[in-house]
Amino acid sequence: MKGFIAIGVSCILVVAVAVALIAVTHHKTTNGGGNDEDVLSTTTKSVASVCAPTDYKQACVNSLNAVANNQSASPKDFLQAAIDFTMKEVKAALEKSATIGKDAKDSYHKMAFEDCQDLLKFAIDELQASFSMVGDSSLHTMADREAELKNWLSAVISYQQSCVDGIVNPDLKNAMSNGLLNATQLTDNALAMVSAISKILTTFNIPVNTSASARRLFEASEADSTDGYPEWLSGSDRKLLGAQNNGKVTPNAVVAKDGSGQYKTIAAALAAYPKDLKGRYVIYIKAGIYDEYITVEKNQTLMNIDDLAAAIGTGFIAKSMGFQNTAGPEGHQAVALRVQSDMSAFYNCRMDGYQDTLYVQTHRQFYRNCVVSGTVDFIFGDSSTIMQNCLIIARKPMDNQQNTVTAHGRFSQHEATGLVIQNCRIVPEEKLFPVRFQIPTFLGRPWKEYSRTIIMESTLGDFIQPAGWMPWAGTFALNTLDYREYANRGPGAGTAKRVRWRGFKVITNRNEALQFTAGPFLQGNQWLHYTGAPYFLGLKN
Repeated sequence: MKGFIAIGVSCILVVAVAVALIAVTHHKTTNGGGNDEDVLSTTTKSVASVCAPTDYKQACVNSLNAVANNQSASPKDFLQAAIDFTMKEVKAALEKSATIGKDAKDSYHKMAFEDCQDLLKFAIDELQASFSMVGDSSLHTMADREAELKNWLSAVISYQQSCVDGIVNPDLKNAMSNGLLNATQLTDNALAMVSAISKILTTFNIPVNTSASARRLFEASEADSTDGYPEWLSGSDRKLLGAQNNGKVTPNAVVAKDGSGQYKTIAAALAAYPKDLKGRYVIYIKAGIYDEYITVEKNQTLMNIDDLAAAIGTGFIAKSMGFQNTAGPEGHQAVALRVQSDMSAFYNCRMDGYQDTLYVQTHRQFYRNCVVSGTVDFIFGDSSTIMQNCLIIARKPMDNQQNTVTAHGRFSQHEATGLVIQNCRIVPEEKLFPVRFQIPTFLGRPWKEYSRTIIMESTLGDFIQPAGWMPWAGTFALNTLDYREYANRGPGAGTAKRVRWRGFKVITNRNEALQFTAGPFLQGNQWLHYTGAPYFLGLKN
């Protein structure tokens, strides 16, 4: 959407100005479809095995036509065929978005369809990466790629849903939703296949390599390099990271609002990015408040630093930075920061707004020692995000509003996404404190059907409603959501009066809670060390 910044695979962030830059319309798209098991009885045994875990079986069978009669086809061939077919459908949806967008009469919807096209291009990039990864994998180690593939394919679903969510007009929304239907079902099928890859390999009598030594993706070892950095980090980035750690980074551009640098604005420094540059463009941003709308283009590879901020490798890393939307509570949906960067980390940062402050849109994200403030759904999105040791502040909303800390947007049961708030504090701001019992504050509500949020080892203030969570609309998602609490403390942590939804659970088993910690949930053991931020991979206590 135009209120968001289109930043390719490295990062997406917004420094918001005094107006609402985006309107995110929360809408539930029906996830119904072909579940006819009889479909599998009319196809080959191999196709039936691959399509068995999917929800849209006829669509799955159709997507595998290219290899269905190949007697020597392997699971890798089937998965590549499914991803390739999905990619074609997303490209078709991209073309449809341009056609449907021609019927948009107002500037808002013209921008919404331009955003759709950007989002679907991101989706195509993720599918191409998935296709390549499957092709580069050996049959024995395909299961080792599961986390990466689920991460990328989950992002594809998020992009598709973001496209539809940005359209308000019912006729245009319905047309775009229908235009994406095949692509959405096929992406969900691909996710289901990847989630069941070990079982599929076993069905094909292919041994699965589950040894720890086989899981080397993004891991560092002495064989990778002698400087301790992971194999995927380029030589120039190794030098840059080492120099930054030693305080010897020479920036390409210096931004200073007082005129002591080369540029007075961040936008001006970005505009000076050399088109033929090889390597990273380093921007040093001196302390100050920069009220700008920043766009980092897809072809710009940046290391963005103030005294302590850096973007290294494939992730965006920010330290000691603030992001604010000053629209106020009357501005309604007003995002301060949107992040789609995979393996991104934010340390000692602050995000302030009211409704929809922090949009954790896609991929794996980590927040440590950060402050996030807002009112309605102020931490939302469809990413795999963990927030550790953060201060989460509920603010005083408009009259007749109530506070909801989270609104996770997991659309499919096969997505690997979820929001985890661990060892944090959830408190009211000073203006809210005197009326904190008159203005209801909830831990979250389900934006999408399979919304997943886990609050654990955190301190909850006395203003948290005894029910804990609130519905989105009627009974929507109450049976399919995944909300859990574990080992929380504080006056608002009591669970005796919590909601009785089928999808809500109080975790009592430590091993169950461990699956939502940074190690297994974000594969944090493979990349958090290189962010420079403090972290713990398991439970705090």
